[in-house]
Amino acid sequence: MPGRAAKALPLLESALNLEPDYAAAHGFAAWCHEILFVRGGAHEDNRLGAASHAHAAIANGRDDATALALGGFALGLVAHDREAASRAFEVALALSPSCSLAYGFGSVVMATGGDADRGIEWGEQALRLSPFDPMSFGPLFAIAFGHFQRAEYEEAAEAARRCFQANPNWSYAHMLLAATHAKLGRVDAARAAAARVLELEPGYTISGMRAAAGFHPSIAEPLAEALRVAGLPE
Repeated sequence: MPGRAAKALPLLESALNLEPDYAAAHGFAAWCHEILFVRGGAHEDNRLGAASHAHAAIANGRDDATALALGGFALGLVAHDREAASRAFEVALALSPSCSLAYGFGSVVMATGGDADRGIEWGEQALRLSPFDPMSFGPLFAIAFGHFQRAEYEEAAEAARRCFQANPNWSYAHMLLAATHAKLGRVDAARAAAARVLELEPGYTISGMRAAAGFHPSIAEPLAEALRVAGLPE
């Protein structure tokens, strides 16, 4: 996905040159920068780009649920401003109560921010609204992450398995599966999942993941501990 995000950004910038207040284009640009920041090396220009486009998407997209959802997602995961992200999701859902994108992106921000219950609830709602959505790996990740926080590791492993089935090339799905297997004492399975993480993202490190994703402190260390057992580099 980082490669595709890098290809999409110049096209989005061209659209914004023609229409600087195009909220949806700002939202998708914010998402592209988020992908590149979290899984493309945590470069400062991507962090700043994600935040800048996210704010523009929200400011110009007061009547656009998709733009608000995209902006909220980038603010939550890259700027780590989950309060502003939550407000954006709430406005998006007030505009469009069946916006699965807002529930899906919101579930990831909630779960990684330490709100396991809401992350699971919003993730399940996203899947109910759009059960065949190609983006279903997002809410499935949130559901798995929420169960991991609640020490419900069998449920977390099942959701993580469904997550990587929905997107086999997403390193974070395999990362969470590695962590859940480690917590369940399935060391060989954990190491196999960890190896897949490194195939997909050769520069992956636990410290880099923590810095980029900004997981809530209540989950960051238990997750890191499990990933060390799985054999991922510090």
